[in-house]
Amino acid sequence: MHDSKEASPLYKYQVAAFYCFAPLEEKIILSLLKELNDDASEQQVRGTVLLATEGVNGTICGPSKGVVAILEKLKKALLRKTLQMKVSWTNTQAFRRFKARKKSEIVTMGVAGINPVNSAGEYIDPEDWNNLLLDLNTLVIDTRNQYEISIGSFESALNPNLNNFSEFPGWVDKNLSKFIEERRPRRIAMFCTGGIRCEKATSYLLKEGFKDIYHLKGGILRYLEEIPLGNSLWNGECFVFDQRVALNHNLLPGVHRLCHACGMPLTPDERKSLQYVRGVQCPHCEDRYTEEDRARFAERQRQIDERTRKSSGNLSGSDL
Repeated sequence: MHDSKEASPLYKYQVAAFYCFAPLEEKIILSLLKELNDDASEQQVRGTVLLATEGVNGTICGPSKGVVAILEKLKKALLRKTLQMKVSWTNTQAFRRFKARKKSEIVTMGVAGINPVNSAGEYIDPEDWNNLLLDLNTLVIDTRNQYEISIGSFESALNPNLNNFSEFPGWVDKNLSKFIEERRPRRIAMFCTGGIRCEKATSYLLKEGFKDIYHLKGGILRYLEEIPLGNSLWNGECFVFDQRVALNHNLLPGVHRLCHACGMPLTPDERKSLQYVRGVQCPHCEDRYTEEDRARFAERQRQIDERTRKSSGNLSGSDL
């Protein structure tokens, strides 16, 4: 585990992305829901925390002291079990509000009986990940969504073209045996943003009878933190589910911005296109919505701009 770090003198906010597969009782979850909302308000922390009987998953942003307080409460509820965590920094609050929610799964797969606590693949540390990527006997699978992969991935990774993670079991059932028959790999290695999706994916593959299953410990974010740029096999930026949109190899906000109509990450060139209207449409969704939808999106963007002006005096770069 990479524990929460001391406050950075260069950045105002700490961002912690974390998860832990560990049993949580219903009564503890219900108690945590209220406590976390109260604590987040008091500590000026925003973000999302998902709680389920299988564990906890979340990303939060705020002053370092407040982030540490939230994490300590979660670790106590998890009986000090290890939080898989990645810390980064930003000068702009990464979220608009705080939400703590009870869910049936902390990452939705939709298959009963999948529990990484009982069965999961073997962790691969970032320092050893390149060896797997370069090994032709390894089938490497990116378990993220297609729109995430579109802005960055490892060059040799297989893209299942998922719209969401719950499609992964169906893709495996329909396609994985074909790839194994074609490539004859000795092992399967998977990765995702912070490690939670690929860890649950390993549990599913093991349940389905696949052998020699591995996953990148801490996900892409830890890889980018620990592997120097000169040795990195990562190409592009890493999509994150907050207002930073994507991070570069230094774990700082990259060049992509979000289309608030369809949710697609956009390059600078796409934002210069005639099809792009901030908050209303982009080249990916120009024909997807009605005029009524666009009017609604425009009003939403106007309200966002107004709130931003009131809080900062001008528009944040992350909204441009």
